[in-house]
Amino acid sequence: MIKRSICHGKLISSLRLSSSLLSKHGDQQFFTSQAAAALLKETKSPAHSDDEDLAPMDWDNLGFGLVPTDYMYVMNCSKDEHFVRGRLNHYGNIELSPCSAVLNYGQGIFEGMKALRREDGRLFLFRPDQNAIRMKMGAERMCMPSPSIDQFIDAVKHTALANNRWIPPPGKGSLYIRSLLLGTGPVLGLAPASEYTFLIYASPVCNYFKEGTAPLNLYVEEEYNRASRGGAGGVKAITNYSPCLKAQARAKSRGFSDVLYLDSVDNKYIEEVSSCNIFIIKDGRILTPATNGTILPGITRKSIIEIARDLGYTVEERSIPVEELMEADEVFCTGTAVVLSSVGSITYRGNRVEYKTGTHSVSKKLLSTFMGIQTGHIEDKKGWMVEIN
Repeated sequence: MIKRSICHGKLISSLRLSSSLLSKHGDQQFFTSQAAAALLKETKSPAHSDDEDLAPMDWDNLGFGLVPTDYMYVMNCSKDEHFVRGRLNHYGNIELSPCSAVLNYGQGIFEGMKALRREDGRLFLFRPDQNAIRMKMGAERMCMPSPSIDQFIDAVKHTALANNRWIPPPGKGSLYIRSLLLGTGPVLGLAPASEYTFLIYASPVCNYFKEGTAPLNLYVEEEYNRASRGGAGGVKAITNYSPCLKAQARAKSRGFSDVLYLDSVDNKYIEEVSSCNIFIIKDGRILTPATNGTILPGITRKSIIEIARDLGYTVEERSIPVEELMEADEVFCTGTAVVLSSVGSITYRGNRVEYKTGTHSVSKKLLSTFMGIQTGHIEDKKGWMVEIN
């Protein structure tokens, strides 16, 4: 750790001394992407990172909670302008007007992705272009300007590199990278903000659910709905998630892992778990609810569908009545945070049904292929993995 601290100190010193690459904003100094890229070359290459270079963490007991890292990425623009240049700041609090659109009207969206360290030390992202595209779609729905796809990916790479020492060793987890697009300009009446902030921070994580890799136990929620037709359920709006907390807390107090929501019209078709997509397997066929505007088009979901079809499975995207769910052979959830998690049981109207899990399950085969591509043990024929360099 001493060697890494010295190296890290040199980076900060170099940043402060490189006047040609240093910018100022009021009394605050910040590091441009150009400065960060140039100076990161002076540190050890990620492909040669040793254990002593990593942050002082108990990597064997890493959960899914915030661990503040060293840097965050910030980029600003006005309503009728485009995002131009971002910067790396030390991780810390941000200042917001009490009248900002994000605080008063929830004008904001976010994305989540992971940076992975392979056994050879190289760092990779999984399909970051898909996150960039989804953010642009969400921004259009929420009347916000958004970074270009190239700007988004570049910002994510810089954030990951700047926080390299927080990327867990192979097999111990990943660096979760959260990007936010916020309406930070003040607005009193209901209207789009005048100013916007694109911000990225990161945290090392491992298993999302407290069960770890154990099968989940879900509860079918009938009182509350997650999304409605014509709403914003199909984009990653920040306002989609807090309304899930009450139903989720109630389910967890009863011993369940999470909640499975039904559609808001007929209250009979399955849609999503609080923060992930759901699949069922029946007679060798894989079924998942169609993304019709109320369901988030998950990137892991999309990838698992492609993998399943490549492996010869029939995949159907359609409406799935809850009764069909209760007759399934297997059930699993997908998402950036949860990856692919098997469901051991689902309770609906007091009736608890158990599902097949374990080594010989279809979900296990899909997960093994998915993780094999990410770790490099299976050839990435689709170009999904993007190296951070």
